[in-house]
Amino acid sequence: MRTVHGVEIDKVSDRTFLVHLGGKLSVESKLPIRNRDDLSLVYTPGVAKICQAIYDNPEDARRLTIKRNTVAVVTDGTAVLGMGDIGPLAAMPVMEGKAALFKRFANVDAFPICLDTKDADEIVAIVKAIAPGFAGINLEDISAPRCFYIEERLREELDIPVFHDDQHGTAIVALAALRNALRVVHKELKDVRIVMSGAGAAGTAIIRLLIKAGAANLVVSDVHGVVHPERADIAADPDSQLAWVAGHTNQDGFQGSLIEAVVGSDVFIGVSAGNLLTGDHIATMNDDAIVFAMANPVPEVDPAAAGQHATVVATGRSDFANQINNVLVFPGVFRGLLDAGTDMVSDDTLLAAAMALADVVGPDELNPTYIIPSVFNPKATKAVAKAVEEAARARTTQEASGDAAAPAG
Repeated sequence: MRTVHGVEIDKVSDRTFLVHLGGKLSVESKLPIRNRDDLSLVYTPGVAKICQAIYDNPEDARRLTIKRNTVAVVTDGTAVLGMGDIGPLAAMPVMEGKAALFKRFANVDAFPICLDTKDADEIVAIVKAIAPGFAGINLEDISAPRCFYIEERLREELDIPVFHDDQHGTAIVALAALRNALRVVHKELKDVRIVMSGAGAAGTAIIRLLIKAGAANLVVSDVHGVVHPERADIAADPDSQLAWVAGHTNQDGFQGSLIEAVVGSDVFIGVSAGNLLTGDHIATMNDDAIVFAMANPVPEVDPAAAGQHATVVATGRSDFANQINNVLVFPGVFRGLLDAGTDMVSDDTLLAAAMALADVVGPDELNPTYIIPSVFNPKATKAVAKAVEEAARARTTQEASGDAAAPAG
């Protein structure tokens, strides 16, 4: 248009920017305020009765305020998907989107909380200070290893559930997808050799949940190569999360590169960076290989190239089959946690969510290009929520009998 004589373009936009104009969220009263009588009930003087009731019995806050259905989506903007450390202000659109998805898929009222600090202890203190207004905390896009420390502290010090979606949401959906992919190729989790690229927040959580589910042969690689206890950086910090990974994987003591580790494997799971592998590397895997290249926006291996050699291929993208998307998980997880009124997220809860999500895809639907339900499948969130609520209530019963399992780490 600029090349047309006499045409001046004042401003250019697109539909994405137009959708985000003014933000994606609003707050509206559930009650009409039409006259003085309404005002006296909603606000003063009637509200004083409610304040006194909560003061006398703090548990009434869940019944008489929005606390019963609210989640804080908390970030410092240091690990935003595909962009990294862009800060709290630039991270706001992602957190708004997350809150919108909470409402759309699970009717949970979520609020974006973007913190202008990278200090882990300060983040813990701020979240603790705002916690009375919420029934749950969803940590989001906080870089590793700080995210591990922040989550652990908050779980210890708060009486509401704390869930780091980048860790546990990714782990749940990855396990659900893998469970169904293994059904497609007629293999068992306990028998397959799994190679993973990425040992950060998501990778570590996936490893924990895979082991909980029965995986016995895991090899993990990061930017420095395959993870093993003798590696200099790991030996120098035996209390790190990476040291934990080294101690619970690679039982054969393999040392080498990711490309070397992939040879003879059954499953590749990538939660790292794009273009690490080629189709030729996938060709060195065992027959009926499974490839989850989940890096965004560029997968670890081109899905089309991987599909020439692997039976099942999944990515984190919506423009390929088998999108492994956390939106299948976090709304239902929190719906179940809020409905159960629990303050803890256990490994059993995560495992139950994964199994329920996998079972949404029926045997007659399961095939190499459909191993995980669509984010718009109405059964997905409901199945996850029900499984989480049942697991949480079972844990409460176990705690009452003094026989509870350890919480998820």
